[in-house]
Amino acid sequence: MSLRRISWIAMSACAALLICTCVASAAEEANSATEHVTELFKWINFGILAAVLLWVFAAKLPPVFRANAEAIASAITKATAVKAEADKQLAEAEAKLARLEQEIALMRVSAEKEAAADAERIREMAKSDAEKVSLAAKAEIEAAERAARMELKALAAKLAVDGAESLLAKQLTAQAQESLVSGFVASLEGRLN
Repeated sequence: MSLRRISWIAMSACAALLICTCVASAAEEANSATEHVTELFKWINFGILAAVLLWVFAAKLPPVFRANAEAIASAITKATAVKAEADKQLAEAEAKLARLEQEIALMRVSAEKEAAADAERIREMAKSDAEKVSLAAKAEIEAAERAARMELKALAAKLAVDGAESLLAKQLTAQAQESLVSGFVASLEGRLN
């Protein structure tokens, strides 16, 4: 039912009650007629006041109540949306927090692997450097050994030449020189043929 129809029914009921009251009061004694008139006016005033109040409530308040209900519904809708967004952000934050521990564990594992790889690389570099130093030292030793051998050979050759020279100087007399020269000349003459 509409509000207008309800207000007409209420006003009709008030009017019917007013008429019934009037009829009942007319039936009463004549001496109480003045009391009844006063009472009748009270009832008429009540009916008018009730009709005005009904009309005000029926005509003016429903839009106010409707607007209030719409405002409340809008606020509930907004609050629901805000709550959903807050729940979403909370879930994302909790997921990030849960993933943070995993990411920290992965970072630790990665850092340990990198540290082990760096240590192994440094060991390999040290080993390689040690091998290079060893090879360079061997090469230097071999070069020094070759130089020493050559120097020793040169010294031995010089000593041999010096020794042979001194031996020749002692053993080579004028007579031995003459026999050597004549033997040499004779050998040359034999070759010419």
